[in-house]
Amino acid sequence: MGVGVAALYLPDYRGSDEGRFYALPYPYLIYRGDILRVDRDRISGRIFATDRLLLDVSFYGSLPVDSDDNNARRGMPDLDPTFEVGPALNLMLLKDDRDRYKLSMTLPVRAVFSTDFSNLRREGWVFAPRLNLEVKDIISDSGVNLGLSAGPLFADRDYHDYFYTVKPRYATPWRSAYASSSGYSGLTVTLGLDKTLKSLIIHAFISADFMEGATIKDSPLVTKNHSIMGGVTISWVFFKSAKMVTIK
Repeated sequence: MGVGVAALYLPDYRGSDEGRFYALPYPYLIYRGDILRVDRDRISGRIFATDRLLLDVSFYGSLPVDSDDNNARRGMPDLDPTFEVGPALNLMLLKDDRDRYKLSMTLPVRAVFSTDFSNLRREGWVFAPRLNLEVKDIISDSGVNLGLSAGPLFADRDYHDYFYTVKPRYATPWRSAYASSSGYSGLTVTLGLDKTLKSLIIHAFISADFMEGATIKDSPLVTKNHSIMGGVTISWVFFKSAKMVTIK
């Protein structure tokens, strides 16, 4: 258990050429129970597990966007924060005997919801398969661990409607009306590094979205084919339980 602070740069949404810097405090918690697990980058409920196969529940989300602060969306409704939840099948593809590296595949299907904290609305479904490579101590005795993941995103029409449709009443001379469809939504590649210094855990990451070939690439709200996000987090761990659980 601990606390941390994150310094982040995030695009307003995938495909936007505008973004924001954020400084966010957060609680830091790792808990590994038989069913519920909370790790640094995910909360999961373990439904079924073997040495090579894990079925759990995955979560994801996005921050709100004030459309008046985004040139492409100006005059349109704001984007409320979203959260995603659904089952994920995790397959261990390769793992060495000393647990120095792992190659796995994650197959999550998540329902997407938006909320203004007074109402909850379903905004569609996403399927986001990813290959994940984890390498411990990438430079001998450095204590620096590497994580690399990549995969496409597929979404239904409702999800694309929420982010990329321009209804006729919001069309302007510089923003044409656009109706979204379901299908391929781009490719995401993420690279992360972390290191532990006594009670401090330092993590840095950079992630890129590639929108070429996406079904929504012709939306006037997709103003950039490549979206970049990145940041650094520093977590201070001030409590550990007497009995620690090995990561599996």
